[in-house]
Amino acid sequence: MEQQQPNPKNKVNKGKQGLDAYSRYSTIAIQMVIIIVITSLGGVKLDKLAGTEPILTVVLSLLGVASAMWLVIKEVLRNKGDV
Repeated sequence: MEQQQPNPKNKVNKGKQGLDAYSRYSTIAIQMVIIIVITSLGGVKLDKLAGTEPILTVVLSLLGVASAMWLVIKEVLRNKGDV
């Protein structure tokens, strides 16, 4: 019986696909963190200016989390066909 030799192109393709997925999802995670941090810090600054200590921080933090989740959902739906 002949043994089939593994196709080196398959390993390269699987590695590239894994690297592409890793870079795509790590980029999404970094974007999420940046969105949440910017909105939270903006809320703190606006609270200090307006004198409404926790209100704007909480509201903008929640808006930041909601927009970050919207980003994730949008990316997952867009990349659904890539799998």
